[in-house]
Amino acid sequence: MFQNLTEKLANAFKKFKSKGKLTEADVKEGMREVKLALLEADVNFKVVKEFVKSVTERAVGAEVLESLLPAQQIVKIVNEELIKLMGGETPKINISPKPPTVIMMVGLQGAGKTTHSGKIAGMYKQKSKNPLLVACDVYRPAAVDQLKIVGDSLGIPVFSMGTKISPVEIAKAGVEHAKKNGHDMVIIDTAGRLHIDEELMDELVNIKNGVDPAEILLVVDAMTGQDAVNVAKSFNDLLDITGVVMTKMDGDTRGGAALSVKYITGKPIKFVGMGEKLDQIELFHPDRMASRILGMGDILSLIEKAEAAFDEKNAKELEKKMREQTFSLEDFLDQMRQLKKMGNLDQILAMMPGANTGALKNAQVDEKQMDRIEAMILSMTPSERLHPEIINGSRRKRIAMGSGTQVEDLNRLLRQFDQMKKMMKQFSGKNMKKLAGMRFPM
Repeated sequence: MFQNLTEKLANAFKKFKSKGKLTEADVKEGMREVKLALLEADVNFKVVKEFVKSVTERAVGAEVLESLLPAQQIVKIVNEELIKLMGGETPKINISPKPPTVIMMVGLQGAGKTTHSGKIAGMYKQKSKNPLLVACDVYRPAAVDQLKIVGDSLGIPVFSMGTKISPVEIAKAGVEHAKKNGHDMVIIDTAGRLHIDEELMDELVNIKNGVDPAEILLVVDAMTGQDAVNVAKSFNDLLDITGVVMTKMDGDTRGGAALSVKYITGKPIKFVGMGEKLDQIELFHPDRMASRILGMGDILSLIEKAEAAFDEKNAKELEKKMREQTFSLEDFLDQMRQLKKMGNLDQILAMMPGANTGALKNAQVDEKQMDRIEAMILSMTPSERLHPEIINGSRRKRIAMGSGTQVEDLNRLLRQFDQMKKMMKQFSGKNMKKLAGMRFPM
C-alpha cells in the first residue's frame, strides 16, 4: 500500500546522494520533496508538518552535515522519525490479571469488525488462549450468522442470544458464559453504522460500562484514507479506545491513515489486516513498517512467516532425502504447500530487502500456476510421484486429463523437476544443508 510513497521518498533521497556534502539549503530542498510525498500519500497535514520539522531540525545538525555519508544519515533519521510517528515500540494487548480478558471491537459498518474479531480470536487461539466470540450486532442482517460462520471456520465458539435482546445484556451474558466455561478471552463484535451517530455511541458506551473491557479496539478501513483518521478521532473522543485495527493494508491505497492515526488519536495501531483470509492478520510493528516504507524490506516478518510455515523436523528429513537422492514429487508438493502457507506471494516478495517496488508494481505472481502443479501431482499414482521416469505417453494424457491441464504443462513440470534433481547431485556436505534451506515454488 505504500508503493507510491516508497518510490517518491527514494527519489528524494537520490538528490541527497548526488550532492556528496550537504548544505542546510540542500536538506531543506530535499525535505520539501519528502513533504510533498507524504501529502500525496494522504498523510494528515498536521502530521506532515510536525514530521518534516523534526527531521529537518535533526538533519541540519553537525552530525549530518559534517558526516562522510550525510545522505545515509538523513535516511536513518527519517527511519527513526517514522518509527516514532507510528508509535515507537510494538504495542501489546492488555491481558487481564483475572480472566477473562474482554476485548470490545468497535467501528463503522463495513470496516471489517466481524471478520477481524474472528482473526484476533484465531491468532490468540494459536497462542494457547481459549477465546469466545460474542455476537452483539443485532441490527445488521445476518451479522450473527456471519460471526458464527467465522467462528466455525476457526473452531472457536460463538455466544449469541438472537436479535431481540439488548446488545448490552448479550455482552454481559457472554462474559458470564465465558467465566463459567473456562474461556480466558472474550471478543465482543458490536454493531456499526454507516456514520457516527448518538444512538450508536450511547450503546457502545453502555456496553463498555457493562463489561469493563481490557481493550477497546477500533477497526478502520485503511482504504478510506483521511476519513479513517477522522473516524478514529471521533471514536476515541467518545470511547477512549485503547488501540486501532487497520484493515485492508494489502490494498492499493496511499497509506496516509497508517501514518496519521497514532499522532491524531494518541492511540497505537495494534493489528493490521493483510488480506481476506482469516489468518491474514499481523501485530503492528512500527519499525518493520518504517522499513517497508523506505524500501528496506521486512526480513523479520519474513522469517516469522517462514518459521510458522516450516518445521525443523521436515527440514531435516528434506536434507536427508536430497542427500540420498530420494527427493520425490510428493516432497516437491509438500514444499510448495508450505510456501503457500506463508501467505500472499506478492506480499512475501515485497518483504525482501532490496526489492524494487517499482519493478514489482505490475509483477503478479501466478499463484494459479502453483494450483495447477498441485493438481497434476495429485493426479499421479503414488508410484508415479516416486518414480516420474515411468510416466510414458499414455500416463501423461491420463494425468493431464485428470488435472484439467495440458500435456505440455505436465512436460514442463517434469522437465523442471528433472533439472532440480540434477542440480541436487552437484551439492554435497555443507552445500547440501544450504540447499535444504531453500524452498522450491515452481
